[in-house]
Formats: sequence, C-alpha cells, structure tokens
Amino acid sequence: MSYKRILGIFLLAILALTACSKLDVDVASKYTPSNFPSNSASYAAAIGAVYSQLANTKSGDATYWMNGTGFSYGVDYWMLQEFSTDEAIIPARDGNYDDGGKYRFMHLHTWGSSHPFVISSWQWGFGGINIANNAINLVNGLPAGDYKSASLAELKAMRSLFYFFMMDLYGNIPILDTFPVNTLPATKPRKEVFAFIENTLKSALPDLTTKVDGSTYGRATKWLAFALLEKMYLNAEYYTGTPRYTDAVAMADSILLNAPYSLDADFASVFKPDNGPQIKETIFAIPYDANLIPGCHFTRFCLHPFLKERFDLPAAFGPSVALSTISDFYAYFNQPNDVRNNTWLSGKQYNKDGTPNIVHTTTKTLDASSPGADAPVDWWVEISPALTLKAGGEAKLDVGNDLRGQLKGVRSIKYYPDKNLNTATRFQNTDLPVLRLADVIMMKAEAILRGAAPTVVKGELQTADVLVNKIRSRAGTTPLVGTTLPMILEERAREFAWEAWRRNDLIRFGKFEGKWGFKPADNDVFRRVFPIPAIELALNPNLVPNPGY
Repeated sequence: MSYKRILGIFLLAILALTACSKLDVDVASKYTPSNFPSNSASYAAAIGAVYSQLANTKSGDATYWMNGTGFSYGVDYWMLQEFSTDEAIIPARDGNYDDGGKYRFMHLHTWGSSHPFVISSWQWGFGGINIANNAINLVNGLPAGDYKSASLAELKAMRSLFYFFMMDLYGNIPILDTFPVNTLPATKPRKEVFAFIENTLKSALPDLTTKVDGSTYGRATKWLAFALLEKMYLNAEYYTGTPRYTDAVAMADSILLNAPYSLDADFASVFKPDNGPQIKETIFAIPYDANLIPGCHFTRFCLHPFLKERFDLPAAFGPSVALSTISDFYAYFNQPNDVRNNTWLSGKQYNKDGTPNIVHTTTKTLDASSPGADAPVDWWVEISPALTLKAGGEAKLDVGNDLRGQLKGVRSIKYYPDKNLNTATRFQNTDLPVLRLADVIMMKAEAILRGAAPTVVKGELQTADVLVNKIRSRAGTTPLVGTTLPMILEERAREFAWEAWRRNDLIRFGKFEGKWGFKPADNDVFRRVFPIPAIELALNPNLVPNPGY
C-alpha cells in the first residue's frame, strides 16, 4: 500500500475519532485524558489532527478560538499569497470567473476586510493553532516519556508553522497557547508574535526527530524547525525592525552540515503527481491524495480541454480555463537551456506525438469579434501570453470567453497534470512542497548579500555565487558571476514560482507596491499585511484593525 494511501486512511480515521472540525463538542466525541491511552497510536492520533487541518478543504465559521475549521493550504492561502502578486491571475471571461470580483480585487490590491480569502485563511490558520493547542493540552496531561516529549515538540513545531503563516499574512495577531480559550484574545504586536514563534521552535528543537524517511515525510522534524527559523530570520528586518541575517545563515548551515537532503537531479520530479518521500530535497510537504486527502486542484485550474490528450488526462475530466500568469512574470523564464522554462505552456500547442494541435471550430467561436458570417475554420491551438481585454472589459478585467479569450494567459504545468486524478472532484495526487533544500540554499545566498559572512560547509566556501549556481546548475542554465540582490529576486521567481512565496519575497525586496499586469504602482504599504476580517472584529472587541483598512 502506498504511503499516501496509508496516510490518507490515517487522516480520515483521525477526523472521525477527534471531530476536529469542531472543538467545542461533547467529550465523548474527542480524546480526553480519561480515554486517551498512553501508546504510540494514540499520540499519533492527537498529532494527526493538526496535519489534517493543514490539508483541510472545508470552510469554517468565524469563531476561530472556539471552532477549528478552515480552507486548504492549497486553495485560499495559496490564492492570498499568489493572486496579490505578479505570479498568478484569474481574469474574467465574459463574466465567468469574476465571482464578485474576489480575484480582481487581489490583483488590483483593492481587497477589504470582508474578502472571502481573507476570512477563510484567518479561520484556517487559527483553526490549526487551536487544534494544536487542544492536542498539546491532552499530551501535557499524560505520563512523562519519549512519546510525550516527541509529541509535544512536533505539535509545537506545527503550531509554529501555522503561526508563521498568520504572522506573515496579518502582522499583529493574537497569541493563543492554551486550550480551551475562555476569554476573547487580544491583538499582539508582530514583534511579540515573532518572538513567541522563535522561542517555541527553539524549545522544541531538542525533542524533534532528525529522521528523514517515509515515516517522517509530511511531518515536523528538526529540519523543518531550522528551515522555518531561517525563513523568519531572513524576513526579521521587515517583521521586527531588527536584521537577523547572520542567524539566517546559521540556521541554513544547521541543515547543510547535518541533514541528509540533496537537490534532486530532475527538477520536474519534485512536483509530479508521484512525488513523495523519494524526493531528496523536500524538507516539508503537504501530502495529497486524489481520493483520500483532497485539496490539490492545479490540474483542474491550469489547463484547457484541448490539452487533455497531450497529458493523457481521462476523457471524463473537465478542466477549467481559469488560472494563468501574466506576461510580466513569464518574462523571467528566459534563461538559456533552463528546464524551468518548461513549466509553462505558451504559444502554439502540440499533441503528445509532436504533431500540431489542430481543432475544428468556427470563426466566431474562435473570435467573437470576427466580422462577417460564421464559417468553419481549422485552428492551431495557441496560448497567448498577452492578457488583452475585450472591448468594454476594463471594469472586470474581462479577456473574453471565445477560444482566443479562453487561451489568453500563460499556463503552468509545474505541478504536472495528473492523469490519475479524481474525475468527479478533479483533485490530484501531487504533494505540495512548503519548504525544500533549494529554498534553504537561496535564502542563505540572500542573507550573505544582505550582510552575513559566507561560511565553509564540508570544505566549501559558500559565497552567494556558489550557492545560487547550485540552483542554476540543477536547472541546466549558465552560472551567475557577481550575484546581486535583484538577481536573487529574479532567480527566486524562476525557482519558486507558484510555491506561495512570491508575496513574501516582493515585500522583503520592497517591490510589492510595484506595477504589473493591470495593477498600477501604488504607495499603499499598509497592504503588506491583510486586514483582520471584519467578521472577527465584530465578534471580538479585543482585536485591533490593521492600519489602513
């Protein structure tokens, strides 16, 4: 039985046992100290609820400190991090996909405190924090032992990951470290939240496992803690006002000197539907299974029905035409022989056997503005990088829904189309990497350029050039000489496209207010954090709105 099937069955069982979608239920439907046996299986069940929340696809209600549900990492959180940048866009197509403007508001930086992604991501993140606190409370009541120490460390590391997501998105947020929560929590400054996460991770480090195999895949390890601390220290100047670049390098070296990770020779394999523990650079991933752990939808959103045969997708599968990128971002994929260029579909399309992809259509189905009578035409399917708006489409960023409109915008196949997806739900089997070795290497290079000293790792003096060229060498492109910070930002765009880091990167580099796509340049630095949801402010008077909203 595959590890994903085992994990999927495990998570489904946990959901049934713990009723983790609602934490204020009767004690008979959840673990308590009185019915929680002291063995490895019961510890795993308590911990597993946190992981099921991370991959959760159910929307939750507003009372995040009482209940514990939210939307999946792969959907709303991803959309907040990506649609607010130049990496991803869903334009309207003759009104389709406008959905009340929620995608448009992200792209134009005009979101407010009632935006659905803002609300659901808050509930998802604090749902995870609340579930972790519940499990920590249970484990704390059990006899001392190795299982208890390891379980507490793992739960605290996962709570820290959720807290990092929330701190990055919303800035000043409540600190919840007990369960149950009997009083409405108050907003804490981001600097205080940063210190809470840092101290929690450091306290968990001694008891976190160093094992890297199928049994720890998708679970918190010592290496996750080091990588997360490196990410925090790289952003510390923005988060807290105090640079921590030397600390970022130290966290990177804790992994580079001691962990068994290596860059996979085949970049594409890291993101294919059969990825998993065999990928040697994944430090932490969220496992998905098309039937047992639903939540990954990239094949659905990124393709067009005309492309199904090329990727051996089942005839019953109905892909969307919604999700693409803008030409400004696609322009970064211009390096000679770079395999990462192949993660995008643009221009004239070919069948699997290399022949042109020709469809039989009519002139007006192809182009609604075509003059004259409708007539049969054979069209060579072409994806256009330019997202030109149809006449009168300015208000809703509408590119039209004729065939040319449907195929405007470069499409990503980084999360490679899964021929074994679930045709009913359109979920796929691809695990989503959150932290991987390539990021550890690139963050170290950036920290050095920002003032930290290069260090020697296994006999190699690791300058910024040396580190960045490890990534470029794996990609098959030319080495850089005299790497600069702007070069780092461009290289991160190529390496980590659609991995939910672009917003974080643009803010750190001072580029989040820039012009791209249909978004004009602005001075709205307050949008570097999202608003506290209006519904949460109404329910909890101790929360303080973020400035500007």
